[in-house]
Amino acid sequence: MSSFFSLRTRHRARSTPPANFNLLAGPYRWLEYLTFGPWLARARSAFLPKLADCQNALVLGDGDGRFTARLLRNNPSIRVHAVDASPAMLDALVRRAGPRSIRVVTEIADLRGWSPGPVDRPYDAIFTHFFLDCLTTEEIQSMAEALRPSLAPSAVWVVSEFAVPPGVFGRLVARPLVWSLYRIFSALTGLTVRSLPDHDFALAAAGFILQESQTRLAGLLVSELWSIAPHP
Repeated sequence: MSSFFSLRTRHRARSTPPANFNLLAGPYRWLEYLTFGPWLARARSAFLPKLADCQNALVLGDGDGRFTARLLRNNPSIRVHAVDASPAMLDALVRRAGPRSIRVVTEIADLRGWSPGPVDRPYDAIFTHFFLDCLTTEEIQSMAEALRPSLAPSAVWVVSEFAVPPGVFGRLVARPLVWSLYRIFSALTGLTVRSLPDHDFALAAAGFILQESQTRLAGLLVSELWSIAPHP
């Protein structure tokens, strides 16, 4: 394995520990398929065809690494910095990447308040798939502001998330489903967040512009492509 691959461990002190997803690393894929079939995977990959030229990606909270593995397959020159609070999830990501893991650097970190620090090359893409819902609106804005100095001017941020759409479906189906998911993950992982953050507000407040949005399952799932707003 090339010298590019490394495992860097960085723990940051917080008032409460991050949610512990280690026990879910093994069954995570099957739990997802049993509940949502292929729809979460489709939401994650919505904008991949548009990102073939990206060379240096930051992947935050990818879980067991299925998206990262696909990103590496689709783009043979991209390099990935994958950050997660769960060592087990990062191990699963590296295994799933297989020989392509030579293009991955992993870092264990509590992403609440995390920043990458000085980078050799600015990131031209950030991916957060079904991860921002583990943070508060304020934590997302803080993280986004901390990331901006490490981004190329043309960088994009790809987001996949749950949403509660307006109307009967949102009120009778989406809202109770999201409520149930939060309670389940709270019991399994110790997640302290109890409701969806307003990530659109947080990213816009941190200087990002929504370029494109797609919805699935009647608006329960949203995929978004953001870019950096120019400085005034």
